[in-house]
Amino acid sequence: MTGVRAEVEVSEPGSCPVASVSESVEGSVGSVSWTASDDAVTEEFTVETDDDSLDSADVERVFDYGSESVYQFQRDGGDCVCEVVESVDCPIADVRAERGSLVLTLHLDEMADLRTLVSTLREQFGGVGVRYLAQASAEAAEGSDLVPVDRGRLTDRQEEVLRTAHEMGYFEYPRDSNATEVAAALDIRPSTFTEHLSAAQSKLLDDLLAD
Repeated sequence: MTGVRAEVEVSEPGSCPVASVSESVEGSVGSVSWTASDDAVTEEFTVETDDDSLDSADVERVFDYGSESVYQFQRDGGDCVCEVVESVDCPIADVRAERGSLVLTLHLDEMADLRTLVSTLREQFGGVGVRYLAQASAEAAEGSDLVPVDRGRLTDRQEEVLRTAHEMGYFEYPRDSNATEVAAALDIRPSTFTEHLSAAQSKLLDDLLAD
């Protein structure tokens, strides 16, 4: 059996109330769920805070238990990150918000589905990237394990270099761009580009090739 588990981060999710709330509280906003009707979408989330300032005309606290509070709001349908994901037949396993970003946990059949989803999201939102990736090998049925790739090991600069190189076709065969062209797009020297790229690849390969 093969498959992909991924965490996709959208750092510019538009006018998402859940993401906005996460900018004003410590920790993450979780347990995000929603129900659609003909007129609007009712959305709910949980946050660990006793700050009454979250209550507003748009967001209402509906339940408290322990140190956590459940909030609810209504929005128009069709303009949300989660709805865009579902529109390409990709079920969402989990949604949370951290420091203004939405983080979605997804289970997909193959890598091609993930690439399509990321491209679709980038057409409408900014700052879309894969935070975590685990892929089951073709021999999973024989007992092999998922291979986790932790994007958090990369520095911001290494991630930027890696993403730009990928978007410019540096890893294609034949290459769509060379090191000089990618370095120019990043406004750095080719030697600096090579240094950052090598460090990023080394970290990712450590994960992929670990025993």
